[in-house]
Amino acid sequence: MKNTVKQPANGALVKDLSASLVVFLVALPLCMGIALASGVPPARGIVTGIVGGVIVGLLSGSPLQVSGPAAGLAVIVFELIQEHGLSALGPILILAGAMQLIAGLLKMGRWFRAISPEVIHGMLAGIGILIVIQQFHVVLDRAPKSNGVANILAMGEAVFGGLFPLNGSKEEAAALVGLVTLAVMMLWERFRPAKLRLLPGALLGISAGTAVAQIWHLGVNRVNVPANLSDMVSLTGPASMGAINWFGFLGTAAALAFIASAETLLSAAAVDQMQTRVQANYDKELAAQGVGNILCGFLGALPMTGVIVRSSANVQAGAETRKSTILHGMWLLLFVLALPFVLRMIPTASLAAVLVLTGIKLVKPRDILHLRRFGWAPVAIYLVSMGTIVATNLLTGVLVGIGLSLLRVLWKVAHLETSVEEKDGRTEVHFSGVGTFLAIPKIAAALDAVPTDKPVMVHTHSLRYVDHACIEIIESWVERRKGQGGIVHIEVDLLLRRYNTPVSRSIA
Repeated sequence: MKNTVKQPANGALVKDLSASLVVFLVALPLCMGIALASGVPPARGIVTGIVGGVIVGLLSGSPLQVSGPAAGLAVIVFELIQEHGLSALGPILILAGAMQLIAGLLKMGRWFRAISPEVIHGMLAGIGILIVIQQFHVVLDRAPKSNGVANILAMGEAVFGGLFPLNGSKEEAAALVGLVTLAVMMLWERFRPAKLRLLPGALLGISAGTAVAQIWHLGVNRVNVPANLSDMVSLTGPASMGAINWFGFLGTAAALAFIASAETLLSAAAVDQMQTRVQANYDKELAAQGVGNILCGFLGALPMTGVIVRSSANVQAGAETRKSTILHGMWLLLFVLALPFVLRMIPTASLAAVLVLTGIKLVKPRDILHLRRFGWAPVAIYLVSMGTIVATNLLTGVLVGIGLSLLRVLWKVAHLETSVEEKDGRTEVHFSGVGTFLAIPKIAAALDAVPTDKPVMVHTHSLRYVDHACIEIIESWVERRKGQGGIVHIEVDLLLRRYNTPVSRSIA
């Protein structure tokens, strides 16, 4: 048994303080960028980051996990706002948070992780593609369309109607800022010194893009941040909650709760694998997320999840306790209180470039190679889930992926393999898998293919299950063969329960 050395209290606090600053620097641009991608003011993303750090950090069942607005929910929130308006976001989020809280109290946390990997990878890839094609328009200071197909179709016009020909347009200036941001982030990831590995590339990229826009006085769109914190929230009051159709929003809220919970608990599992200091209580984490989302709903902020990018930064920076997560939320709060004018200098194209790179990273070709090891079916589910999300919406894509995964399981569970071969002067029939009434045509076809001039050995020991319908079809065939003067041997298996013999049965 390993001995563990207890970390001195002051040493742990120093590590938590240091890690919290790193997470704050990572979280700040992502909070604003994800809010932008969601179709809401960037300040609302920061409010979610504050709630995720301070409130959920206090209650969390995964102490080293960092919560905040997530790129995975940006697509569904954007579609929700396009369809129902911004005023519906708060009540729907309250309802989704309540579902999470109840699920956590009912100890359903582990069940939310029961999603096949190909669906998760396909979902992330589809989200990544949607983010890229959506933020492509924002990089050009244009408004994104309402869905993935419309964004793809509008790309040509955005390029040749806004970016080209080069004539000094606003789109060109915004594209320059976005390209500078993207280039700095990619170069930093490629060549960053080991001693500065924790300094986030997004912060450097946005700083460079902002500097270019300020020095050259480019007329590009910039982040709109209110002067004080009270203006950053839009309280969901009784009037807003009474004006919506709660029953009609149940499906949307359930989808939001399900996806947010799955992403949170998968992230918590990843954090558990990164370190051995603390392990997650999934039910407690799910309940904490519910409390956080209910509060964000009342504040009119974005939904939150546990997010792997900020969580991994927290672990890599040496965080020891939940204090790091809580402090990162405090730094966000202090920044918007003391330095809102700094945020107002940031070009939206620069934030969009951060999201473009985030979206690209979500699409991982190596996932296909990994899934291919288990056959083509997981790859097909991955591609169909991803394509459906891009072509329709996130919920439909996830449901299609889950449906295909369940069909695959049913096929595996109910599948029967048959083979007929000649060996040592006799015909051998092999049945393996599961024999149910659905397999009767396959069993009958195999038995009908048996020659009539040789003894027959029927192997059924590889059947994991056989029902009465299959037994009866085999019995009927045996009786016919007996009437024709043939010899049939049946091995020890479930079938022998009908013959009441301990070893084998020969029928002549």
